[in-house]
Amino acid sequence: MGLLTSQKLVNLYERYKTIDVTYTKEIIQVTGLIPQQVFLKCVSDFWPCVIFASSFVGAKVVSNVKSGLLIKLQQANNMISLRFCFKSNDKGAPLTFFVSAKCMGYSPYGESKDMAVFNLQFTQRPPDDLIEIMGRMLDANVNSTKRRDERIIITPESMRRLHVDSNNTAVFIQKVPRRCILRDISFSGAKVIMMGVSKFLVNKEVALRLDFDDPREAFLISGKFIRAEDVEGRKELIALGIQFDEKLVPMGFKMRINDFLGQVRVESRTDQNTEQNGNEK
Repeated sequence: MGLLTSQKLVNLYERYKTIDVTYTKEIIQVTGLIPQQVFLKCVSDFWPCVIFASSFVGAKVVSNVKSGLLIKLQQANNMISLRFCFKSNDKGAPLTFFVSAKCMGYSPYGESKDMAVFNLQFTQRPPDDLIEIMGRMLDANVNSTKRRDERIIITPESMRRLHVDSNNTAVFIQKVPRRCILRDISFSGAKVIMMGVSKFLVNKEVALRLDFDDPREAFLISGKFIRAEDVEGRKELIALGIQFDEKLVPMGFKMRINDFLGQVRVESRTDQNTEQNGNEK
């Protein structure tokens, strides 16, 4: 953690502070949350809980109402702390921190008589680590719509920044793999070069395999071929445009693309400022 500047963290906090994120299996995976290590702390005691959703201003957690927690909350004037725990990118010790909160009430969890959903309101801005972890994901989700068609041309430099080892990959057509070369990529699709005849491939449903490093991840993204172009000087090859099924694009992939586009935007602004300062001199 700690990769984002203070100004970027402030921007993420202000932009997304009231957006609730529900902790689905995919969200747990991409954020690195360790659910078994999330606890409530009231006075000096700890209670296991399941975090259902959170924003930068509060959280909803499920816990047992017959465990003595309600008595402790009464004693503490409803003040409580929520312990977060995330996997560390450098594979060191897990990242843990507490967020102070006030319990604003609770309601039964489904038809259970023992479990309840507690509504927590944070009493201060959460640690930067939480803003960075959740903010990167929220930012990627928003930009996957706003910048959906912004293409990244696959070059040695863009591959290095994307942590892609090779532009050689595969598309699966009716579950049969076909080798291809990745030419460009975006939130919404990709272009590949492969052997084939366009009239037999356009409108076919496909799945594109993409492999990344740091950390090692592989995505199989469903979509379909929507257009074909000739490859100059290579009659046996065609360039095919793939449109992803947006409902099935993995969040981890969106975050990879968003991080890359964010780097390019920052460098572009730096270059413009340098050029402007040079002209003023």
